[in-house]
Amino acid sequence: MKHFLRVLAQLLVFLYCKCLWRGLKFVIRKLTGRCELQRICYNNKPGARRTLKIESSLKCSKHELLQSAINIHPDSVEKTIDDIMSLKKINPDTNPQLGISLQACLLQIVGYRNLVVEVEKLRREPYACENPAHEEMLMKLWKELRPDSPLSGRISKQWCEIGFQGNDPKTDFRGMGLLGLHNLLYFAEHDKATALQVLHDSLQPKHR
Repeated sequence: MKHFLRVLAQLLVFLYCKCLWRGLKFVIRKLTGRCELQRICYNNKPGARRTLKIESSLKCSKHELLQSAINIHPDSVEKTIDDIMSLKKINPDTNPQLGISLQACLLQIVGYRNLVVEVEKLRREPYACENPAHEEMLMKLWKELRPDSPLSGRISKQWCEIGFQGNDPKTDFRGMGLLGLHNLLYFAEHDKATALQVLHDSLQPKHR
């Protein structure tokens, strides 16, 4: 019974706060003549903070159009902004900056979400010895970190020299999948000095 009352009280508080917040937004819009999206765009400088506020506002909206705006395809951004302006009854001719700001925010939101999907897809892709592209990246990693030491074979204790745990580096990619190999190779190719220093430090007894 106590649990039921506690849940009921939490529900009532949630509903009260939700209704209060919507009522407050309605009053603010009447006083300022601007909707929440306009206030965020006009009162915040371009950047991550503004984009996060726009994303939160869209996610919490009661309108399906606004809720779905954060999951659209990049090619649909302009049309979605036109639909939002129409829904909010905002004249784009008298509020040109709003369209520009919303476009920047939506492109960042959609771009970030697509990036997360691509990264997760890469993480889930297992390393495959029979895939020539995978093998080529692995061999390239060795050459970047040990350019003066020819690899004796695909299965070799030499892999331990660049931080792998055993004779076959394939087993070290079980957690991060192909994303781990991409990250290591990018690090070795684009910041070789730091990569070599990190490798050197990791092989010292005090770091083991």
